[in-house]
Parts: sequence; structure tokens; C-alpha cells
Amino acid sequence: MEMDTSQSTHLAFGTSPDKNKLREARMLLSGMDYSRITEQDEDGDTILHIYTAKGLRECAIAAAERLRSLWTLDAKEHKGKTALLVAVTANLPDIVCDLLSLGADINTCDVNGQTALHLAAHYGYNLVLQSDCSLSSRATEKLACVQLLLSKGSSLLSQEIKSNNTVLHLAVKEGNIDLVRFLLKIPQDNMKAHGHTALHMAAGLHGNPYQKEMVQLLLLRGADPSIRSLENDQAAHLLQSGPVGEQLKALLKRRNASSRRRIFSLQDNE
Repeated sequence: MEMDTSQSTHLAFGTSPDKNKLREARMLLSGMDYSRITEQDEDGDTILHIYTAKGLRECAIAAAERLRSLWTLDAKEHKGKTALLVAVTANLPDIVCDLLSLGADINTCDVNGQTALHLAAHYGYNLVLQSDCSLSSRATEKLACVQLLLSKGSSLLSQEIKSNNTVLHLAVKEGNIDLVRFLLKIPQDNMKAHGHTALHMAAGLHGNPYQKEMVQLLLLRGADPSIRSLENDQAAHLLQSGPVGEQLKALLKRRNASSRRRIFSLQDNE
């Protein structure tokens, strides 16, 4: 029996699936019993994980539709990845959008505590297929990926289990200035990853052409230069030697002094 092809996945990004392939995939999946649809192999993969990893978009949509009806759309394989996390890691933006449209949980995490947003900051979308793709192009892809996931409800405050990194920490560590600029438009706090704030990480970006701008942006958005790491270092202690390091050290010192004056003023008013 032919499935109702009026069901459609509303994409926020990318192209529409092939209607003929989708109709065939739905017919194929309609012939499978529920046990085969939900079965997980020795690696914990469902048929949806497999279709997703192979980039078989229309089959992934049909499988996701069946699993959604069984409330198992977010089944995890042995590394804790749902099909959505597999799609992000594999740089498959259309399938990411399909799964999100079908109700995949955007804030679920793998065994390392990485959500789709963390993985996007690591990998982004490989939309530029040329092997000589520029760094700026890859940075733009990651920004587009992060924007999409945030629009779908990802949390900026979620942290990886092993590293405690937020997406801001990851963006700063990579020196992705476009992503940092975007993220800092959203209120942030001074969360730590293994004792280091994003400001500590920016201070450690020796030689990065965007280091100064990142430090300035973080300070403007409320980063506290007085916070110490587990090693008792303030951000200023992590700066490089030389003219740039001295400029940034003076900037951090001024902000630190300004913060102390503000605190004392508030105490006096009390």
C-alpha cells in the first residue's frame, strides 16, 4: 500500500528531499515490522543511525517518521549519539534539518556530554565541497550551523562532561572570531571549563590575529579578569610576552581596577 506522501518535512535550511525517493523509502519502511525498525545492532545503531551515517536522506526521513510514532526517535548508539548527533558530526545539514523538523531532541548529549551545538562548533557543515576550502568558509559554515541549532532551541549554557566546555569556550579556543562575535551578542557569564573562563582561553591564543578583538569583546560583555584558574592564574598571567601581550595586559589591568572601584562604590552605598 502506498504511503501518504502529503507528509512533509519543513526545512529551515537546504533543499527539499526527492519526492519519488521519499515515496519509495516510505513504502519500504512500511513493510518492516516494528521490531526491525527499533532493533539496535551490536554498536547500538538503529536503522535510522545507519541510514543517517550513509547519507541516505529519504530513507532516514522515512525511518525517523516510524521511530517518532514509537517515541524512539532519540535512541542512542554505543557512544551515546542519537541520529541527530550522527548527522551533525557527519556534516549532513539537510538530514539535521529533517530530524529537527520531525522532533529530534536538540539538547540530548553523547557520552562526552556533547550536544548538537558542541559538535557543530567543532565540525560545522561541510557545504563547501572543494578540497581547497578556505578557513573563513569553514568558519562561516560553523556559524550558520550554530545559528540554526540555536534557533531550534539549543542551550548555550550546556557543558561537555569531560571538558566542561560551552560552545563559547570552543569558539574562543579555535579562534573563530565570527562565531565569538555572534555568541557574545547573547548574554554570557563567566563559566569555567576545567578552571578556565573564555577570557583565560583568549589570553592563551598567542599569535592569533583575532586575540586582541576577542579579549576586548569578552571584556565588553562582562568577562571578569580577576577570576583565577585552578592553577591560580588570572587571564593576564597567560598572555604572551612582547608588545601585543603588554597591550592586552594593560587592558586587563584597567578593567580589573575599574571592577574593584565599582565594587567599593557599591559597598560604600550600602
